[in-house]
Order: sequence, then C-alpha cells, then structure tokens
Amino acid sequence: MRWNRMVSALGVHAEGEIGRVITGGLPPIPGRTLLEKMHHINTADDRLLRFLLFEPRGAAQMTVNVLLPAIHPDADVAFIPLQPDGAHALSGSNCMCVATALLETGVVPMREPETRLVLETPSGLIQVSAQCKDGKCQRVSLEMVPSFVEHLDYPIDVPGVGRITVDVAFGGCYFALVDPRQLGLALDRTEARRLVELGAAIQQAAAAQIAVRHPVLQQVSEIEYALFAGSHSDGFRNCNIIFPGRVDRSPCGTGSAARLAVMHARGLLDVGEDVVMYSLIDSRFDCQIARTTQVASRAAVVPRISGRAWIYSMEQYGRDPDDPYPDGYVLADTWGPGATRIGAHGRP
Repeated sequence: MRWNRMVSALGVHAEGEIGRVITGGLPPIPGRTLLEKMHHINTADDRLLRFLLFEPRGAAQMTVNVLLPAIHPDADVAFIPLQPDGAHALSGSNCMCVATALLETGVVPMREPETRLVLETPSGLIQVSAQCKDGKCQRVSLEMVPSFVEHLDYPIDVPGVGRITVDVAFGGCYFALVDPRQLGLALDRTEARRLVELGAAIQQAAAAQIAVRHPVLQQVSEIEYALFAGSHSDGFRNCNIIFPGRVDRSPCGTGSAARLAVMHARGLLDVGEDVVMYSLIDSRFDCQIARTTQVASRAAVVPRISGRAWIYSMEQYGRDPDDPYPDGYVLADTWGPGATRIGAHGRP
C-alpha cells in the first residue's frame, strides 16, 4: 500500500449512537484552546473532518471523536467531536464512547469497581465516573457542563409548517426543544423520516430567527439541533435531529441536559430527582440534576447523565496518493437533502 495518510480508530457506540474514536495518526490542529481548535476546523481548514467523515471512509450515521492531549491541568484527555457540519463543543454520548475506549484499551488505567477521570471538551470539563468490572467499562456517568434556558415558548415560523413554539436551552450545545404534539407527531421509529424532515426545517428556522451566544463561551453562538421532547410510559423520549438529516440513535446526552434545564425552569424537576430519557430505538440514559449553579448571571443546573458504550471494531483508514477523492464526497441519496448545504469549511 502507498498510503500518504493513515489513522487508527476504534468503532464504538453509546446506546446505539456511533462515536468512532481516533486513536492515532492525526495532524496537529492549530489553536491554544479547544475552542480555538474547534473554530479552526469550522472556519479555516476542514480537510481532516472531510477525510474522517465523508465517503468513502466515513458516513452520515456517525460522529468521529478526535483525541488530543489535555490542555487544562485537571483533565486526563481532551477530545473534539466531529459531525458532517463541523466540529462541535460537546456530545454526551460521545463522552461515553471516548471514556469506554480510553479505559478498555488501557490509555487511562482502569480501576475497579470505579474509575474517575476528567475529559476536556470545547464546552468545558466533564467529570466522568465509570463503573468497571473484569476489564469491562460497564456504565459511564457524566457530570455535564452547567446547562441553562435561554427562552421558553419562543414562537418561530417554520416554512411548510407555520408558527410553532420552541424552548431554547444550552446543554453543552444549543437546542431548540419541540413538543411533537404541536405537529401531530408520534415519537416512533416508523416516523423517523418525517421527524428528520420537520426537525431539519425547525433547526434552520430557529437558527435564523433566534440569536444565542453563550455568556462565557463566546464562540458557541448557534442553535445547532432540534430535539423533539416527548413522553414515554416509563419516563421521557428524546428524538434529536442531526445534520445533514438523521435521528440520533441515543437519547442524546447534551439534549437530555438541555431538557433537564427546561424541566427545572418549569418547576417539573427537582435537584436529585431521577428521570429516564429514551431514544427512538428505546435505548436509555438515566438522568438527574446534581445541583444548581450560575453561568454569568443566569440560573443553571449541573446535569448528571448515565449510559453505556461498547467497542465493536478496531480500524485503520488511509489515503492513496492517486485517489481522485482525497477529501471525500457526499451525495443526497443517503446523506439527505442537507448534504447540498455543506459549505467550503464543513458547516452549512
């Protein structure tokens, strides 16, 4: 083989959501902080993202996690989650994938019955508690970054739908949370395509009509996801829509954190009260509010999200110098109509 680039990776999923973990072969990413590195990928050079995520090496149905040396002195390892539209500030399910990969491969020493570690992300530090037995990471509990509400019942106009209301909250990323009953939708796997179509339209409308900017993390300034917040016979159901057009297979960690903030703001959830969030495939995260806090002058909560992850493959990816598609490609047949909005630097 005449590869001029090669990366090593682990295939991992958390409650059904694929989070590939890159373990070697990455080039340096400019930036003094993780936020600056994220910003560089999103605005200056997305060739690494395209190499890892676009066809033929990648697919729309995954996130790719770039492991980096920790910058913060209290962190063990840093990582940035990459999705087809760019680098993101945080992903809860991918924290579970990364923690499981680090522990089960020995990069971070496993201590039974519990291993504690700290992951550094562009959104901040994630305190991780992993339950371990016989060399297996059985469950990962995350203390998420402070989460807060920007707006409750904010009206937006969605093309082809009309006027609806959304709650806007930060859970590591900004979400527009939607009650699916407004649209006459059931959160059921048979409705997945319709949920994607409506969710993509809602996210675009919310991002265009609602200005947001994190009071501390100034580069986090966009509503990135629409999350349908529904009910379940044993708790709640989340359906997060991910660009360019797919359903999150997990209950979504950052979306669950944002939903906990909304529930607390509405007086529906107390500190320490346990709730279960289910996905469209009935995988689950166990959630609670660990405590209240403040972000600048805003009331916030610190969510705790718990779930499981599994390693399913060990992989190597390369690029032949004669390959006519060095940075990959996407087509709307499997990537959905959002593929046509991918710009020169990843984000649409």
